[in-house]
Amino acid sequence: MAISNIRYGEGVTKEIGMDLQNLGARRVCLMTDKNLSKLPPVNAVLNSLAKYGINFQMYDNVRVEPTDQSFLDAIKFAKKGEFDAYVAVGGGSVMDTCKAANLYAASPTSEFLDYVNAPIGKGKPVTVPLKPLIAVPTTSGTGSETTGVAIFDFKELKVKTGIASRAIKPTLGIIDPLHTLSMPERIVANSGFDVLCHALESYTALPYNMRSPCPSNPINRPAYQGSNPVSDVWALHALRIVAKYLKRAIRNPEDREARANMHLASAFAGIGFGNAGVHLCHGMSYPISGLVKTYKPKDYNVDHSLVPHGLSVVLTSPAVFAFTAQINPERHLEAAEILGADIRTAKIKDAGFILADTLRKFLFDLNVDDGLAAIGYSKADIPALVKGTLPQERVTKLSPRPQTEEDLSALFEASMKLY
Repeated sequence: MAISNIRYGEGVTKEIGMDLQNLGARRVCLMTDKNLSKLPPVNAVLNSLAKYGINFQMYDNVRVEPTDQSFLDAIKFAKKGEFDAYVAVGGGSVMDTCKAANLYAASPTSEFLDYVNAPIGKGKPVTVPLKPLIAVPTTSGTGSETTGVAIFDFKELKVKTGIASRAIKPTLGIIDPLHTLSMPERIVANSGFDVLCHALESYTALPYNMRSPCPSNPINRPAYQGSNPVSDVWALHALRIVAKYLKRAIRNPEDREARANMHLASAFAGIGFGNAGVHLCHGMSYPISGLVKTYKPKDYNVDHSLVPHGLSVVLTSPAVFAFTAQINPERHLEAAEILGADIRTAKIKDAGFILADTLRKFLFDLNVDDGLAAIGYSKADIPALVKGTLPQERVTKLSPRPQTEEDLSALFEASMKLY
């Protein structure tokens, strides 16, 4: 079980200059994106770096929903800068890009595909020492400050994949709830859906002791190991916070209690899924994001079409949990109850339908697009969506219920309309 170092509290960002000083950092790479570079979270970091005389270079060219090319651009910057520490200020896109930059700068002779997950890349274990990375999340979603995962769009194959290794986990996550106050409504919603699915998927994933075969050497053990007694604690706790605070955080930007709690829930769910893993909602989300046509979400200031990660994950959740519930229905029913379902007279065989209905109601209340059809997909796209899911074995194999191509087709079809 790998747990991250986390510092939580309003205003803790001001300590980052001291942290870098304590690390003896001489050349720091500060990564963020163009929008954030003008907002209070980056300002708070810049003030702290200035106060403690930290020498840094800023890279603000991170792409929201990164691609292999945007990763390579950041890697080139990192190699040239010869940095001895990294600071990532942003959402999952920024933190993941910074993890990749740190990895390849530390391993300059490696080919890009060496560390990318198999079967798309070679999935080699990371054996080089990386530089310290401090992650400052500005959204309440990915939990990337606690995980050894970096996700990107592989343009040539039109599919999302990533790098997964404990070695790329940030050294420290600075969780400062003040940073969530600048998030627009839809970003709060979509990042919150990511937390919801992280918690649900890691809690319902194939149990760790049912995975096989055991790796011949612990260095080859995947970060995602299946649901286990420790990750269960984090996943359930995160789910309870989502149930209590997500709607409030979305509806009222001034609700500091709700936004602070969602920021914490993101890290809690990250610790859960960073060890247990996720399964079908995430596996199916990667082609949903990768094959995007013209969809541009409200509240995202971007110049390219994109399906926000949390949205691409949550749209299949009713269909997925209806499908997986026949394995361990008790856990599915427990999740439905936490999310507000009355299960006093529920039959165990109905667990999947009850959780699916509870999720649909939750999404309907929050004005979520009505299924994949509402973001530009049709039945004609299902074969391509299935094809894009098949390589995601790192996560799809963690589904408690194995799935065929026909099963995946049916799940995409059932997700075309939600309400």
